[in-house]
Amino acid sequence: MTTKGRRGLGVRDSVLLGMLGALMFVLKMALAWLPNIEPVSLLIMVYMVVFGWKGLFCVFVYVGLEYMVWGFGLWSACYLYVWPLLAVLTMVFRRMKSPLGWAVLSGAFGLSFGALCSLVYLVTGGWAAALSWWTMGIPFDLMHCAGNFVAAAVLFAPCKKTLMKLTKQI
Repeated sequence: MTTKGRRGLGVRDSVLLGMLGALMFVLKMALAWLPNIEPVSLLIMVYMVVFGWKGLFCVFVYVGLEYMVWGFGLWSACYLYVWPLLAVLTMVFRRMKSPLGWAVLSGAFGLSFGALCSLVYLVTGGWAAALSWWTMGIPFDLMHCAGNFVAAAVLFAPCKKTLMKLTKQI
């Protein structure tokens, strides 16, 4: 990254990370016709491994774009903690080399997405609302799990390698 040894984000880093956050949103929209198949999980993991904690900037750009386009509701409140949670988990495992390990992490995150999002309904509607919301979404969580697993297994290593190469050129 261009700010090695400095704290905070410079203009160049802000622009780069902002564009990468926007790229996450655009790619998600391009795949919106597929139920719960999204590139966001993969890209958050790649960004966090390549950029470290600065990758959170991409996450919040993505979440901000989601809110600007779709508005804010109970369904979207979880984005404020779910995507940053994946970023934190990625930082915990950032030294992992195995593509299978990244695929398992991404798949497990996809499988748990509905349960994590149901916490909003737990606070706003109680146990019954949270449990019913989560259980109705289990088929989508299974698709999310499978899509995340395959995407990370196939694309994590090449995306990481390419992004590292590109950022060294900047």
